[in-house]
Amino acid sequence: MVRDRYAPWGTAADAYWGSGPYDYLQASPWKVIGPPGTVLMDTDHPFTGIHSPVVSLTAGAVSGISQEGLALVSGKVYVGHIVLRSQAGALVTVRLAQDDGSALQATVAAAGPSYQGFPLRFTASADSDNARIEILGRGNGTFEVGAVSLMPADNQDGWRADVVALLKERGAPIYRWPGGNFVSGYDWRDGIGPRDTRPPKQNPAWHGVESNDVGIHEYMDVMRIIGAEPYVALNTGLGTVDQAAQEVRYCNEPPDTPMGRLRAANGHPQPFGVTWWAIGNEMFGDWQLGHMPVEDYVRKHNAAVDAIRAADAHARVVGVGSMGPWDLAMLRGSADHMDLISEHLYRKSLPDVDAHSRQPASGIDRVATTFRAYQQSIPGLAGRDLRVAMDEWNYWYGPYVYGELGVQYHLQDALGVARALHAFFRNSDVYSVANYAQTVNVIGAIKTSRTAVVMDATGLALQMYRAAFGSIPVPVSGDLRGLDVCAALADDRRVLTVALVNPTAAAVRIGLSVRPARLAGGVQCWTLTGAGPMAANVPGKPPGVILAPAAVPPGTDTLSAEACSVSLYRFDLE
Repeated sequence: MVRDRYAPWGTAADAYWGSGPYDYLQASPWKVIGPPGTVLMDTDHPFTGIHSPVVSLTAGAVSGISQEGLALVSGKVYVGHIVLRSQAGALVTVRLAQDDGSALQATVAAAGPSYQGFPLRFTASADSDNARIEILGRGNGTFEVGAVSLMPADNQDGWRADVVALLKERGAPIYRWPGGNFVSGYDWRDGIGPRDTRPPKQNPAWHGVESNDVGIHEYMDVMRIIGAEPYVALNTGLGTVDQAAQEVRYCNEPPDTPMGRLRAANGHPQPFGVTWWAIGNEMFGDWQLGHMPVEDYVRKHNAAVDAIRAADAHARVVGVGSMGPWDLAMLRGSADHMDLISEHLYRKSLPDVDAHSRQPASGIDRVATTFRAYQQSIPGLAGRDLRVAMDEWNYWYGPYVYGELGVQYHLQDALGVARALHAFFRNSDVYSVANYAQTVNVIGAIKTSRTAVVMDATGLALQMYRAAFGSIPVPVSGDLRGLDVCAALADDRRVLTVALVNPTAAAVRIGLSVRPARLAGGVQCWTLTGAGPMAANVPGKPPGVILAPAAVPPGTDTLSAEACSVSLYRFDLE
């Protein structure tokens, strides 16, 4: 709601994670241009949601609304559109005011009494950190703003081109969406249809406003662009069993069915072909919307899975897990209603680099040990290859410098991510899926400013292993001198990969002996390191953590690990 009193930002803190204060959007970011009462809200015939702003005009004056805080890059083209309607005599202009005092202007023809869309296109003539878009009217009567959109012209289906490029570099094969706590209050139907007419709502789980600009179609678009597989989380918190089943039908049914026709009407006739479905998120926690006792949730989970499998016999489902009584109840009551069971793992900061970087791996080992005991003791698991999806895992600590949940990661966290990957490899009899949480900003592998993007330190570790490490675990033994060493063969068994994590402040060298295979002489190496354990990558600044090739003489049988580093070797085998 656009109000005369302009107060869009609130401040909050997250005591549990020690984030300190951060700002979040608590009200409309649009500011009134004109005296009090210039802008009212139309609740009778809004363009979308429950109201739309109506600007009253007075002859000889300029009235409207504006939004500041936009960032522009000189020479870059920005495109978009505005949806308006107006009374006769109203002329609307859209201006982009730059930091240097200049303005770019587009005059929109009188819209008329019905909503109409008008294209916008601007080429920035100056760098701006606090540009302002103004929607201004002159004349008599009123004009009403239904929607306005502006983004860089090089966007890829609405996604930032620079972010998409890093997602491709990272190479993750599968992404879970729409994620964690948010999903338990999310109605997927709010995210389909034309973006301009989707209703914005208060974020159900966190602070701020959910625009619903990204829904199931936009998620599938970016999965297609980067070549990744979708893994969709369903709302079994406040959502119903029928809503979950309808979402599956919407995604996967052919276009001659009711839900398939709806999907086709929204621009995608062919089914999305989603295989993996998360049946809820962290329903064991009292922070979760719709939380209930495990006995009740087992019944809801089973009913949801029955409905999903009736909708799509090929669906593979992941149940909500949490070590202890919750897991025991789910595995005893729902083992035949899941293909995997999820676990989540987050760790805070410790002052010692070795102890800090060991935390995620220790937790991964503990879950694996516990689950092996479940497989031996729970009758319903006998003879079943039911494994774990660790579909959220990461560090979570420090100030929210990138907005809510937006922590800065450091080299010490990259070491921990590498050690976590080693733990997953060593326990591959238990783990089937491991989704690092999350992707962009928040506790993510990629960090952005409004005009720049960078792979965070943890993202570099993920990228490094995804690009170069093998897939068939190989046992490692010997005097490792404080290093965390993991080895694997490539799929064709012609390449041996060896990764070393050195959490110490001194370089370490160890010898390499391979049996029964023999090294052929060809070798490559990459090293991830920085000036110290708290080195970090910040958008728009020189990187503090670097992943780069390292020179290695052919035929070497010695492995080197710089202080506070991750090194990854690839050896050709005879």
